[in-house]
Amino acid sequence: MPTHRQWPITDDLAALREHIQRYAAEAGLTGTRLDDLVIAANEAAINVLEHGGGVGTLAIWRDDASVAVEVVDNAGLLSPADVPRDQPPGRGNRGYGLWLINRLCDAVSVDQSPGRSRIRLSIRLAAPARTNV
Repeated sequence: MPTHRQWPITDDLAALREHIQRYAAEAGLTGTRLDDLVIAANEAAINVLEHGGGVGTLAIWRDDASVAVEVVDNAGLLSPADVPRDQPPGRGNRGYGLWLINRLCDAVSVDQSPGRSRIRLSIRLAAPARTNV
């Protein structure tokens, strides 16, 4: 299995989800953890199409502990402050993508530079232990 794959983000999100799912499953993600990564990566790709200038790339790789996805757009509008910690107020059925990504993934980071934004998300291959609060 290749350690790194990359695809352009196009309107064919179904094909992109299939690539992500296949790679992550081969890397060892299963069940809900696999679904979470596919959903989160899909949300990041949708943001590129709707808010990131419509042009970008999605890269995926794994190490011994996790599978990571990096989505880069060519607009550079996404900033770290755009990822909400709390659920956004009810605004209909839109505006939840970044919040959802943050909820589904074990780690999320955003870097912004002129003409480029990058969101990186990762999910550990082994689910973290749950603590009772």
